[in-house]
Amino acid sequence: MRRREFIALIGSAAASPVAVGAQESRLPVIGFLSASPLDSYTTHVDYFHRRLSEAGYIEERNVVVEYRVAEDHNDRLPALAADLVERKVAVIATFSNFAAARAARGATRTIPIVFVTGADPLRSGIVTNLARPEGNVTGLRS
Repeated sequence: MRRREFIALIGSAAASPVAVGAQESRLPVIGFLSASPLDSYTTHVDYFHRRLSEAGYIEERNVVVEYRVAEDHNDRLPALAADLVERKVAVIATFSNFAAARAARGATRTIPIVFVTGADPLRSGIVTNLARPEGNVTGLRS
């Protein structure tokens, strides 16, 4: 999956009807789930916002991003993922750490989960096929 396709995937998922009612503002909501503090992913987060902007999505203008960060306590991830599901986000984005993607997958089988990682998603078991992802989990290896 190319980076443009990744952002298009997040953007299209965020614009889906699933997000309606997730916020009083009626803006589509992206859930951002991270195992580590966001400052450890500054480059990724900046790129995420830049690519969303290029796709026409500006945070707090026409999309909301709900951040959930475990602060390097992976045992907190399931509750954080469940909170995003409860808030009815349109998509859950995770970066670098499969622990966050696994927690999201454990919390929902219907909300799309998009990951970006440098590791092998097949070896990690987060997906079983790169050409044809199954279920609600997809992403790219950077």
